[in-house]
This record gives sequence, structure tokens and C-alpha cells, in this order.
Amino acid sequence: MKLYYSPGACSLSPHIVACEAGIDLELVKVDLGEHRTESGADFTEINPKGYVPVLQLEGGELLTEGPAVVQFLAEQKPERELAPEYGTLAHYRLLEWLNYISTEVHKAFVPLFWNGADEEKARARKIVGRRFDFIEAQFGHDYLLGDGFSVADAYLYTVFSWLEKQNIPTDRWPKLEAFRKRMEARPGVQRALREEGLQ
Repeated sequence: MKLYYSPGACSLSPHIVACEAGIDLELVKVDLGEHRTESGADFTEINPKGYVPVLQLEGGELLTEGPAVVQFLAEQKPERELAPEYGTLAHYRLLEWLNYISTEVHKAFVPLFWNGADEEKARARKIVGRRFDFIEAQFGHDYLLGDGFSVADAYLYTVFSWLEKQNIPTDRWPKLEAFRKRMEARPGVQRALREEGLQ
């Protein structure tokens, strides 16, 4: 399988999941500003949406949208227990977190990454802060779903790492800071960061 990614972008989440699952991916770096792959190909011809991640399957089919990609990867290696069993309440808790991170946290960063006006950026910083306040208040275990790592943790780690890039202090979220350190001690996370040139 092939993963189209941009270093440190939301595609880091499925990259981490693949490393945690023991799935070797061919990595194709994408310049999101130019919409070109590292070989010079027009990325919009691969994904007309224009953004990562894109997972190209063995048969050539393309799968997009991070929450779908991470669940697909987890299901390739069920013995790794990266996602709760389908139909259980824990499975729907996973979907709940993936959707919250995607729609309420990830999207809140958009004005900060894509040159929003100053007022938009100030508002985005407040919204992002409130979203992480909520997550901090819910955090009662080592990981989002309890004591074991799940694909939702890869996504949370990715968006939490964006705070540093935006010069947003994280000391108001001690549980999340501890979570970040816990994640960075994981070999799968270390491998993904290394392969993306982030470590």
C-alpha cells in the first residue's frame, strides 16, 4: 500500500497507525502548497480534494479521509487491537473521538494554517484552546479509550503537535502533555516521526 503524506500534517496519524500495526507502506511526500508529489506529479489528479492523507490500496483503489484510513489500517491487523471490535460500545466511543477530533479540533486550525485574517486567527486560537480544555477534562487514563493505544490516539497526538507550530503554550493541559510524552516513547510513533523527517 502507498500513503500520500505531508510531514506533520494530518497524514501523520495513519502513518503512526501503520507503524503501530506493523504495516509497511510506500511513502509519497506531497507539497500541499504546490499540490505536487515529490516526483512532480499533479496531486489533484490523484486526489481531487487536494489534501492528504490518501491511501492507495494494493488493487489501486484510493481511500481518503483520515478517520476512514486509520480504521481501515487497524482492521488489516486485528490482532494488534488498535480499534475496538465493531458493534461494541467501545467501537462507538472510538468513532465519537475520531469525529470530535476531525470536526471540532482539526478544522479549528484551518485559519492558522491557511493565512486567515488576524481576527480569524485570534478566534481560531480561542476555539482550539476550548477544544483542548474539553479533551483535558475527559482524560482519565493513559489513552483516550482507556489504558490501551487506539487509532484515535494517533489523531489526537497529531493535532496536539500542531500547537507548538502555532506557538500556543501547552502547559495548561498537563494530562495532554503527559500523553504526548507517552506517545513519543512508542516505537511506532518514533518510526513515523523519523520517516517524515520530524525527529
